[in-house]
This record gives sequence, structure tokens and C-alpha cells, in this order.
Amino acid sequence: MLAPTLMVQGTASSAGKSLFVTALCRLFRDEGIRVAPFKSQNMSLNSAVTPDGYEIGRAQAVQAAAAGIVPTVEMNPILLKPEGNARSQVVVMGKPIGSETAHRYDGRRPEFEEIVARCLTSLREQYDLVVIEGAGSPAEVNLKDRDVANMYIAKLADAPVVLVGDIDLGGVFASFVGTLELLDPDERERVVAFVVNKFRGDVKLLQPGLDILTERTGKPTLGVLPYVRGLAIADEDSVSIENRRGRYRPGYDQIDIAVIRFPRISNYDDVLPLEHEPKVVVRFVETAEAAAGADLVILPGSKNTVLDLSWLRSTGIADVVAQRAENGEPVLGICGGCQMLGETIEDPHGVESGEPRVRGLGLLPLRTRFGREKVTAKVEARRSTGSLLHPRDGDEPLAGYEIHMGVVERTAEGTGAYEIVSRNGTSARVADGAVDERGTVVGTMIHGLLDNVSVRAGLLTALAGRKGLAYEHGAEGVASAEDEYDRLAETVRESMDLDLLWQIAGLAR
Repeated sequence: MLAPTLMVQGTASSAGKSLFVTALCRLFRDEGIRVAPFKSQNMSLNSAVTPDGYEIGRAQAVQAAAAGIVPTVEMNPILLKPEGNARSQVVVMGKPIGSETAHRYDGRRPEFEEIVARCLTSLREQYDLVVIEGAGSPAEVNLKDRDVANMYIAKLADAPVVLVGDIDLGGVFASFVGTLELLDPDERERVVAFVVNKFRGDVKLLQPGLDILTERTGKPTLGVLPYVRGLAIADEDSVSIENRRGRYRPGYDQIDIAVIRFPRISNYDDVLPLEHEPKVVVRFVETAEAAAGADLVILPGSKNTVLDLSWLRSTGIADVVAQRAENGEPVLGICGGCQMLGETIEDPHGVESGEPRVRGLGLLPLRTRFGREKVTAKVEARRSTGSLLHPRDGDEPLAGYEIHMGVVERTAEGTGAYEIVSRNGTSARVADGAVDERGTVVGTMIHGLLDNVSVRAGLLTALAGRKGLAYEHGAEGVASAEDEYDRLAETVRESMDLDLLWQIAGLAR
């Protein structure tokens, strides 16, 4: 027999679907249920690498971790990574198959439907329950005929649907009712309950609205989730940056980190551990003025390095970065940001742009050459030299992952920033990135380095020392992922009608 399914859809993007599914995965796991997440099609520039080297959406990797299981490519068989100009890189079963417009992508829908169905069945054969996440909203009527992520999947899985709405934005009751009104009658029947998300205040004051909602729709409210502050769990996509990039400039006793908000920013969750450190302020910035004067400027990942490098120059931020390097002020480039810090970027096959060769910022002795093959790997690395990230001695292994196109090579003698000693469990010996002569400009192709306590400790100690501060850093600075999953699940446990939840999921309790 196939396992039952439960689907979470939202009234809009960023309504909280991903985090709610994460919470459910941990909650069900705590009850001894073997649960797995599933999202048929994800559109996100935040991705992760499975232990066997396949690329999936970051949210599904997080949900699998909350469920206490190893993430697999079946949990997110299709990943779309927007590239601009109405095109997206299409990643199917963990590997890119090309760059497509929406029209060309839609033409392959029958092929993708078969893959999605096969993956969903595989998960239902392996687990006791599959919690499915929708995408955007099921009421996007202009996209309904090409839907492979919302009601199409609900029907395929015969899944009851819980609809999540974000009350923090206002209009949540209209969003619920309006969504139902735009669904077909059989789809409306699949929606069995509502979840109000990000509520601040006394739930008793909300109750009259919940009663009217039930009277109007005939459907109950499963729960009202409070706004959870300071949650150290990676966000699904860059929508959440909009709520953070206007932060204040910190005082002298705080470490000010400016992250360049590229138009095509990707895997910006690399900086999430820094956001939750005491006396550290992380700002996402888009102007030269906002970047100038920061204690550290980070150039994060990019889905299109060449176009974002051009943007960097047009905004004047490139000049700020160059001046910082000349002054010995800290700069960190990660993946695409590392490529920008190098001397040249070559794209002979037109993988990212129509420019066969562009000049980098020239701050590190690196050359990037894009190829058709994508590197996706879990890695273990060791530091190769002292730098901003490693002001102290030590060669303990560091965990991270690679997701990039092409090869980055040194153009001068010397060591890289790191040496990769393992890829997907296989021994390796590969130089990674580079460090300038003063150790203050660092480039690496490894994502997730800042999740390592020793790297954060070294970086923040160095930054504090430059300001004359005595920064005491410890592992307690950032809550562990396990603790955060537990905190999120406990919030849901206290806010939900658990008997109704179990009934919806088709489980005995």
C-alpha cells in the first residue's frame, strides 16, 4: 500500500509553506512516523546538494533534515533557477538539462509529469507519510493549465490540502476566501482546513474572524501560528531579503557586514549563521554608499556571474570593493563572488551569457572558464593558508558543498584558500579559491563554510580585532539546526488542533 499524503498550499508566495512543512516533518518524526517531504517543482536560487551529489531545492533539504532522513533527489525532481530574460536553468533529477523559456518548458510537461509521478510513488512506497509542499498559489489562474505543483499534484496524490495564509501582510481572510473562489469545485473540496501564519497578538481577538471564515467556507482553521522571531532556518528564496535589506547601520560596538544584493543573487543563505551571531549586523545592500565603510563586504553567489559583474560596475560597488582591497579592508567572495574577484571569466560555450570573455575585478589570481558540466558535490576541505577566515592555526576538516558551472584555476604560483580533500565521499586533492597577500581578500567556491563554528569564530575574531573590540565567540552564538527544528515543531504543536491534524493526515493517534 502507498503511504497517505498531506499537502500544504499557500495563498501566495512566502506565506510560510516551506517552514510549516519543515515543522510538520519534525512533529511527525517525533511521534515515530517515518515522514518525507516532497515538492514536485521548485523555483528557487537557494539550492542544496544531496550526499550523492544531486542538486535540489534548499527547502527540501532542510525539511528532510527536520524529518531525520537523508535528502534525495526524489524529494524535488524539478528545480527551476531563474537566469533573467524570462529564462531559467532547468534541473531535472538533480542535474541541469539546459536553459529554457517558459514556453519551451511547457512543451516538455508530459515528460516531467511522468518523472514527478514516479518520484512521488517511490517516496510513498518508502515512508509512512509524505508531506507535499505546493508552489506560489493554487489560484494563479493564468498558470493553471500548466500546473505541476499545486492542485495537479494534490489530485495525483489524492491529498487533502491545508491552505496557509500570512496574516502579517494583512487581508488574510480575503486571501483565503478569494483563493477558494478561484478554484474549481473539486479542487475546493480538497482544501480541508486553514492555517493562519505569522500572527502577532492575542488569538482571542482573532476568533470572530475565524468563526466568520468557517461560516463562509464550511472549513475549519487548523491553527494560528505565532510570528517566530530569530529563526535560524534558511529561507526558501530571495523574497525574504526584501524584509531585511533596509536594516540600520550598526554602532561601533557591533560588527557591520554588508552583503551585495546582486539582481541574480543565489545561495545567500551562506550568510545566515552570521545573522544570528550576537553583536553582528548583516545588511543586504545595492548601492556603493551602503557598502562603503562596512567591516566586511561579502560578494555572494550569483546565477549569472557575468551580468551581475556588469551590474557591480554600473553601481560603483566594484570601485568600492577595489578600494577596500587596496586599503587592506576585508572582502569575501563566495562562488560567483569568488569568480568576480578573479582576473578573467571565460564563457566560450555561452553557458551564462553571450560574452566569450570578460575582465574580472583582478583582485585575486584566478581564472574562471565556464563549461557545460555542472559541479554539484558535498565536500570536506582544510585551510591551505592563513587568512581573514583563519587568523589562527588549525587544520580541522570543514564541511561544505559546491554548486557551480565550469572550472576556477589559479593564474599564479601559491596555494589556494582551501584544499578540497573529499567530494561526495571520494578522496580528492583540489585547490580552492585564493587569498591576497595580506590575507584580507578571500575567494572560495565552497558554500556553507560559515556553518562551521571554527570559520565563524576566526572571521568574527579577526573583524572585532580590527575595530579594537574583544569579541567573545562560542558555539552558542548560533542555535543548532536541530534545536531550531525542535523550536519550530513545538510552536506548531502548541498552536494546532493536533487531533484534526492527525485526522487530515490519515493517521491513527
